[in-house]
Amino acid sequence: MFPIVEIFGREIGSYQIMAIAGILVAGFYACRAASKRGHDDNLMIQLLAITAAGVFFGGHILFGLTNSRYFPYLVRALQEGAFVRAGRMFLILFGGSVFYGGLLGGLLTGFICMKKMKLDVPMYTDVLAPVIPLFHFFGRIGCFLGGCCYGVESSVGFVFTDSLVETANHVRRLPIQLIEAGFNMLLFLLLAYLLKKAYLQGRLLMLYLLLYPVIRFILEFWRGDVGRGFIFGLSTSQFISMCLFVVIGIQWIILQKRRREV
Repeated sequence: MFPIVEIFGREIGSYQIMAIAGILVAGFYACRAASKRGHDDNLMIQLLAITAAGVFFGGHILFGLTNSRYFPYLVRALQEGAFVRAGRMFLILFGGSVFYGGLLGGLLTGFICMKKMKLDVPMYTDVLAPVIPLFHFFGRIGCFLGGCCYGVESSVGFVFTDSLVETANHVRRLPIQLIEAGFNMLLFLLLAYLLKKAYLQGRLLMLYLLLYPVIRFILEFWRGDVGRGFIFGLSTSQFISMCLFVVIGIQWIILQKRRREV
């Protein structure tokens, strides 16, 4: 669609614009939600900043792992002293980002940060739960505008002509990015409502980690970018979705059992 936008004579990627918009909107929501519950919104800003670092590095690291087939070329370039070529290979390996890598990286750094800052973990995770799909909503619109994470060929949809991913162009494709964006907005509205009504306190993040993997697992069947990595016949994201759902599902059952015993 519109991968590059010119602003004040400078070219800026539409994905980057949407990511910044997502950060601002999600950050505003998180601070307001924390403040309404009597917590310091400055602490929330610090937590979000540290978590964002985990999201950034986690997303790029998993992208590199899904493209591990290029590692031998990087090693060979380094051995031959071809550092320019090695730099290009490094960008190919780690230049993109995978959502699940960012999610897991953000959760890890966020949890460590909350423990170090001695924050109320259940309260803060409840606030953060709607923040994730809200930011992801903007991110997926950015994917659509940029032409990445594209859908399969379809009789209905959009034809990309300027996507930075050449294989996405000149074929009518299902707008799977917009479909996932819609589901993310529904997830946000649901979690925001539950947070406002104080339902499922201390479990909203777990609820997100149960619902999103189901959505992602199903939508992956309509993804057309086959270069995103596969494990045992499933895409990398489907494999992670399945593992995440099982792990969180077991934790949910254990938590429910403990609550009944109290």
